[in-house]
Amino acid sequence: MPHFQSIIQSEIELRELLGNPSDLAKNKVINTLDEECINFLAHSPFLALSTANKNGQCDVSPRGDAPGFVHVVDHQTLLIPERPGNKRADSMMNILENPHVGLQFFIPGLEETLRINGKAQLIRDQEWLEKMAVGDKVPSIAIAVTLEECFIHCAKALRRSKLWSPTTWLDKACLPSPAKMLKDHACVKDLTYEEIVSQLEESYKKNVVLKNHK
Repeated sequence: MPHFQSIIQSEIELRELLGNPSDLAKNKVINTLDEECINFLAHSPFLALSTANKNGQCDVSPRGDAPGFVHVVDHQTLLIPERPGNKRADSMMNILENPHVGLQFFIPGLEETLRINGKAQLIRDQEWLEKMAVGDKVPSIAIAVTLEECFIHCAKALRRSKLWSPTTWLDKACLPSPAKMLKDHACVKDLTYEEIVSQLEESYKKNVVLKNHK
């Protein structure tokens, strides 16, 4: 790790550089899911879930499905269905050690995002799991989040990145190869690149059950 010479070590130093937030930015945080937030969640097909273990080691994991896949229980509680994955269960293992989570919800084409912070637990209540079934596939686990903070996040990052602009999207031939990265990182010598591509596609076909978007 480089030996950095100028490190910010206090809030005073930080504020001298950044300044202070406006009243609009300071006061936008609420502690309940109002109707506007519920409407946002109903249109969101994707979120990033941030967790940390008891030692503070962090992880961010994507979750996605048809818009509205996150179930709103009430104005303080939401449920995220756990769909089949690679069985690492990084987020859930962290939640067992440290319940604090951060969520960021995205809607394609909308540059503002919705952020929710709260405490999570893993639930198996069948009556709630069945509400999040896709076809005949009922999740075996859901992540229940009790909300502590909720607020809209401005569009600056998505505007700078032009994330939703197709004109910035690269041709697939120019993109990094996930299969090659897996082969190089996992160092599983008895698997060829072609076999990894095949395994990935087979996993996607088996574990991704698509629900028609509204």
